[in-house]
Amino acid sequence: MFLWLQNKALLTMLFIFAGVAMGCANASAPKDATATPARKPTIVFMTDFGTANDAVAICRAVIAGIAPDARVMDITHQVTPFQIEEASRFLYGVTPYYPAGTVFLVVVDPGVGTSRKAVIVKSKKGQFFVVPDNGLVSAVIDRDGFEGAREITNQHWMIQAAISSTFHGRDIFSPAAAHLAEGWDYTIAGPEVPQLVRLTGKTAEVEAKGITGEIIGLDDPYGSLITDVSKEDLESLGYSLDDKVTVQVNKKPVTLPYVKTFMNVPVGASLLYVDSRGRVGIAVNQGNYSKKFSIEPPATLFIPRKNSTARHK
Repeated sequence: MFLWLQNKALLTMLFIFAGVAMGCANASAPKDATATPARKPTIVFMTDFGTANDAVAICRAVIAGIAPDARVMDITHQVTPFQIEEASRFLYGVTPYYPAGTVFLVVVDPGVGTSRKAVIVKSKKGQFFVVPDNGLVSAVIDRDGFEGAREITNQHWMIQAAISSTFHGRDIFSPAAAHLAEGWDYTIAGPEVPQLVRLTGKTAEVEAKGITGEIIGLDDPYGSLITDVSKEDLESLGYSLDDKVTVQVNKKPVTLPYVKTFMNVPVGASLLYVDSRGRVGIAVNQGNYSKKFSIEPPATLFIPRKNSTARHK
């Protein structure tokens, strides 16, 4: 009898130890990755508001009040005031690096308070654009395709207060972007907009004598000139790396070495190069070409064909 009781006690202890061991094993087991909640879409924000006032902070506060878990990232808030073309160029350059579902909130809106529409645009890539209907998304839609657009007229998509006639960034665009990030269906924001306002971008013209183009912007803070001439257009004129290229900027000729990068010329020397977006640029190595030569966009540009002696008129 005593031996049987000993065996029973031993078995009981073994069961207890086994249960504790199993509990520890379960506690230390890795979590199932599929159980991780999906991240909300990112809101990517750009304006011409600058940083010397509270406008950007107010828009962010409106977003936080509606979508507190949304991640908000900035392109810039230093778009040259009222320059829709510049904002369109920045947007075109940034969007390829974000996934489907991203919400782009862009407020460069010289027509605020007028009959221009506030819209949500969806591209065929699955990205959303909360913008004034002034051509901001033309270049992106031309590249990525047009899925649909809605005018923002549903009051539930706006700030729940009186709507200002001069600050739709706070009252309409920011709330709409936040609701998209919360998963709201953009098709209920308002009526369909079958045709958006188009912005015709500046493009260089390749002619028999050469390329006629423009200086369309500055790569600040460096002051390098951004042109509307592509690498392919430049090379179609017969130029290759290490050639000397005589260009006319505002009809004044300047001869520049065509090089791969800035340090291929001495510090302080000028150069012609192809920038990271595939456009021809003009710069000073460790200097500011715009300030040094008093060139501000818009400015005219002409590049003759290689070995051409024809004069541009």
